[in-house]
Amino acid sequence: MHATPLLLHPSTPNDVLTGITVEVDSLTADLLVLYYRIAGDIDRLQLPAQAASKFQHELWKHTCLEAFIALPDSDVYFEFNFSPSSQWAVYRFDGYRQGMTPVHPAVPPRVIMRRREGELDADVDIHLGAIPGLTADEIKGRELRLAVSAVTQDEQGRNSYWALAHPPGKPDFHDREGFALVLAGDSV
Repeated sequence: MHATPLLLHPSTPNDVLTGITVEVDSLTADLLVLYYRIAGDIDRLQLPAQAASKFQHELWKHTCLEAFIALPDSDVYFEFNFSPSSQWAVYRFDGYRQGMTPVHPAVPPRVIMRRREGELDADVDIHLGAIPGLTADEIKGRELRLAVSAVTQDEQGRNSYWALAHPPGKPDFHDREGFALVLAGDSV
């Protein structure tokens, strides 16, 4: 796949970044890989210190990369949060912002961050087969809907919201109108 730009929500400030892109790849029936690239004045972002890769609540309150996966014929969807610290979180929702349940997959997501001059890159591996509701048997022949987004926090504590698509109104990554990518269940 090619790099797709995330769009800045028009109501949120940004004088720090020149852009965020994402590439989505499915290397096997079980492995979904997301390649994020954040470009701009990275020194002006609030970034957490490196930490042990483990489940951590409320990563979305600070600089965080996100993905949402849903089956089109179900209200159920999954939220994935990836911190530059290498911490992560996975949640299952029964419906729009309803029934949030933390998920601890047998194979946790892997988050690798690289910082360069004017750039912060992240490679994220998600083993779908380790997440109940997204195993190969459960998604075979079905199309997954994918939303990819990011929250960035500048040195003044201001959050900016980036996504492949923004539904009307305030930033809302949970809105199905933002689930802009379709992945065939047989290729994921």
